[in-house]
Amino acid sequence: MILLVAVVVSGAISRMLPFSAPAPLVQIALGAMVGLVADVRVELNPELFLLLFLPPLLFLDGWRIPKDELFQDLAAVTGLALGLVLLTVIGMGFFINWMIPAMPLAVAFALAAVVSPTDPIAVSAIAARVPIPKRMMHILEGESLLNDASGLVCLRFAVAAALTGSFSPSAAAASFLWTAGAGLAVGVFVTLAVTQTKAWVSRIYGEDTGSQVLVSLLIPFAAYLLAEEVHASGILAAVAAGVTMSFADVASEAMAATRMRRNSVWDMIQFTLNGIIFVLLGEQLPRILASARATVQLTDHVEPWWLSVYVLAIVAGLVVLRFAWVWVSFRLTLLRRRRDGTADVPHSPDWRLFAAMSAAGVRGAITLAGVLTLPLAMADGAAFPARDLAIFLATGVIIVSLVLASVVLPLLLRGLTMPAEPSKQAEEDRARVLAAEAAIRAIESTQHRLAEGRSDADIFAAAGARIMGIYRQRIESRSRQGQAGRDAAQQERIERELLLAAVAAERGVIAEHLRERRIGSAAGHKLIRELDLIEVRFKG
Repeated sequence: MILLVAVVVSGAISRMLPFSAPAPLVQIALGAMVGLVADVRVELNPELFLLLFLPPLLFLDGWRIPKDELFQDLAAVTGLALGLVLLTVIGMGFFINWMIPAMPLAVAFALAAVVSPTDPIAVSAIAARVPIPKRMMHILEGESLLNDASGLVCLRFAVAAALTGSFSPSAAAASFLWTAGAGLAVGVFVTLAVTQTKAWVSRIYGEDTGSQVLVSLLIPFAAYLLAEEVHASGILAAVAAGVTMSFADVASEAMAATRMRRNSVWDMIQFTLNGIIFVLLGEQLPRILASARATVQLTDHVEPWWLSVYVLAIVAGLVVLRFAWVWVSFRLTLLRRRRDGTADVPHSPDWRLFAAMSAAGVRGAITLAGVLTLPLAMADGAAFPARDLAIFLATGVIIVSLVLASVVLPLLLRGLTMPAEPSKQAEEDRARVLAAEAAIRAIESTQHRLAEGRSDADIFAAAGARIMGIYRQRIESRSRQGQAGRDAAQQERIERELLLAAVAAERGVIAEHLRERRIGSAAGHKLIRELDLIEVRFKG
């Protein structure tokens, strides 16, 4: 309960602060205060942490991420999720071992593996307060969804090398292919099986909204557990389940009430779990810092400030490697397109765009959970070397990367001229026109069916004409070009503002009648819900 209250309070504090502070940083600070002043000690079980928090959050990210944009930049996303992770593990592993000789090379590779994946939860939290360009955000989200498997597979083999003293590249490659491929297959299979079964039951026996929402909550856990059972990536299974769910959801015939309630439940789940992850991280900080004096002795130093030097050096190394990868990838892509004649880009993007892409590589829950999975002891019973040091450094990297992105990204993106992004407005207008035309045809058909053989057919004709007039106005406003189209769009915006003002006035009167008990509570809440739906629709 204390941690949940901290999540609620963090949202209010982050809005009250005079400067832009992402909610994760506020939540870490509140978690640290809880760990200092309250008798709250959460012993994180890494496996349980992974199971409870990551499947639903990664499932939701995979469900809601724009698919067209993800597939459009699939090459860039794959390069970051696979190539950059491998480069980071190798490069940072040797760098950490050189910087801290007391940390064995295998353990240094394990630490590099847990700090290599970016975190979709942290990236989304930063994007909520920093105006990241849409295409960059889509690439970051796609990367963070896919690089978890490669980072955790590298961690698994680094730990195995530390425990056994041996490493097989061929076995590592085969294991990675199985872990990723089987994880993706399991996620797709579970979602399709569940959604098809659910649709069959609903067609025959009817649909229950509560059951439908609960089924959507169970899918990511089922995919994760089944994938782990066959020694595949449960994380990738949850992501694949979410991506598949977005396509299955389009083909489903769920009731509108089910979709609305399901979205509300998932929004609450996302807010709660995101917050608790960072509050838990903050709650662990006092204990991690309390052991800093003993931990630093592992590095052959005495002063704890050396740990800060190592954290900053690791973060700097991660940023440099990321900048180099992004810059080289862009140059190679540009060279290939010019050779193929598929693109003519006379000027390279501003260097700040590459720097922003580098600073946006935020670490979060995956790094925390991964480093906590380091074993406590070796096969002979001896303590696992430098485990406490690895946990301290990984925690420091999470916090510094969050602070870096929060401070540096607004500076880099301020006044930056971004490459033009194709507008989706024409596509949206075309879809709205086609939908309105289908609605008019349906109204005409239903009107004739209802009025057939009735003496008051003119009432049906008048009602149909009034409703069809609304749709014809929509078609007209979306079909005009030039100045006429701009005038129609402006008129639509004005009408929306007027309608929202009217809805607010209606809600005020109904609320006043409820307070004075001039209207029953059931009727009053029904009217307010209708007004809420209208407001949400027109606010987008």
